[in-house]
Amino acid sequence: MTKSVKRQVREQIVGALKGAKFPVKTPEDLIAAFPDGENTTCRVGDLKMTAGEAALLLKASDFPFTSAKAVADLVVERAGI
Repeated sequence: MTKSVKRQVREQIVGALKGAKFPVKTPEDLIAAFPDGENTTCRVGDLKMTAGEAALLLKASDFPFTSAKAVADLVVERAGI
């Protein structure tokens, strides 16, 4: 994946979480923070990922998250984007 795809995915995740109250302490709270819950979808070119799919990349030990950027960075890293 190109750097611009990474950047776009990060920006979409951060944008989707703009209304979230941090710290987010549980996976359930993170999913609830997305506008469409687990169905919130990030699309860049042929890449499509829902918040539910992204949540599967996270572990209980990753919590709490202190910012949308931290969520986005970890999802992008774990997804291999």
